Amino acid sequence: MAKVDRRKFLKVAGVGGAAATVAACDPQPEAPAVVTSMPSLTWRLTSSFPKSLDTIYGAAETFARCVQEMTDGRFTIQVFAGGEIVGGLQAADAVSDGTVEAAHTASYYYWGKDPTFAVATCIPFGLNCRMQNAWMYEGGGIDLMNAFYARHNIFGLPGGNTGAQMGGWYRKEINTPEDWKGLKIRIGGFGGAIMSRLGAVPQQIAGSDIYPALEKGTIDAAEWVGPYDDEKLGFYRVARNYYYPGWWEGQAMLHFFINLEKWNSLPKSYQAVIRAAAHTANTTMQAHYDMLNPAALRRLVKAGAILRPFSEQVLDACFKASNDTYAELSVTNPEFKKAYDAMTAVRAEDYLWFQLSEQVSDTYMMIQQRKNML
Repeated sequence: MAKVDRRKFLKVAGVGGAAATVAACDPQPEAPAVVTSMPSLTWRLTSSFPKSLDTIYGAAETFARCVQEMTDGRFTIQVFAGGEIVGGLQAADAVSDGTVEAAHTASYYYWGKDPTFAVATCIPFGLNCRMQNAWMYEGGGIDLMNAFYARHNIFGLPGGNTGAQMGGWYRKEINTPEDWKGLKIRIGGFGGAIMSRLGAVPQQIAGSDIYPALEKGTIDAAEWVGPYDDEKLGFYRVARNYYYPGWWEGQAMLHFFINLEKWNSLPKSYQAVIRAAAHTANTTMQAHYDMLNPAALRRLVKAGAILRPFSEQVLDACFKASNDTYAELSVTNPEFKKAYDAMTAVRAEDYLWFQLSEQVSDTYMMIQQRKNML
């Protein structure tokens, strides 16, 4: 392997795209020593997630490892699970007030502060994963959201994605929009706000408490993530109807939040390292889910889960409720309107393209899969 000019690399690491990102985390045994002008730093990063969610929590570990490797150990980031320093939902506040230098979290957890936070992760009937990446990296999304985050003393970078999520586990079938009425469902954030417009009763319940609540009938349904993560919690034993798609999370982008003052104080080379490491974590997490979910889905069905699609009638009602909410927010919240308009412009253009390329190609190949030809 040819030697790498590390000083030259660090100047371009943040803008070199996927190739630079891959090279950044490939150990370079013959690489020259890091220049002595690079400071030794140790940061703390609080995750919003437990270690048991290895796909999501693992993205923060990937990020920290890449930063350490690219700086020959001069820049170390210690990763702490949710609850070890602050609670998972206090991660953004901990970054904002300087309790920690960084966090790995979901921006939409903080939509109660301002609904604009939600757009960076996902909103119902928003973007898919590829569109979200296109908007963030090539459509100005990172800069737009950072103009908003700066008001909270935060700098943010994409840090992983679950891809499209499932629609949750239900004790009874959902056949018409009227079936939402009175339904007690474990769901939080923006999706819960939309469901409440349809008559559902959203419940905020921690992951460890969902199964007993479903088993006892305290709730009628619960959404979590997708097959790999859902399987761990055993929902199929007490609520066998497994619906799709999770229309409130057509993808879910995680973010690395960094204290804005700490970010601005970093050498440009270290900022480039962080950008490249976050890019690696973003790509790796999605790939991880895409490898793990198929086998988990097969196991769930074999164990008794019944796959059911939401009907078009149900989705239409949810789509209308979502759009009504966005229209109301756009009147009262200019920051939300700015982010929403930018996101939906990408959505309209990309679906114009995807229906000619992705949809036709994927649909044909899915038919072959059902014929057992793949």
